[in-house]
Amino acid sequence: MMSRPGFVYLMANKPNGTTYLGMTNNLPKRAYEHRNGLIEGFSKKHGCKRLVWYEAFDDIQDARNCERQMKKWKRAWKLELIEETNPQWRDLAEIL
Repeated sequence: MMSRPGFVYLMANKPNGTTYLGMTNNLPKRAYEHRNGLIEGFSKKHGCKRLVWYEAFDDIQDARNCERQMKKWKRAWKLELIEETNPQWRDLAEIL
């Protein structure tokens, strides 16, 4: 059986602002949903509409495991990860 790919991603409302960590099998679709307020909950409430970091996985189960681990991370570690790969906090959804 073929495994499905997956993504772990971080959305933010502004540089060094509130972040939301999620996992999906369709990153462009999920980023669109966040940007347009189509997903109820934390990210909509806090205006996390900017895709600031993501990692692709060949197997969605690996993505799920990574998300679980990262949910335990300190906020500072997540911000450091964003700063390393996207220091301008650009909206990466624009280049998907």
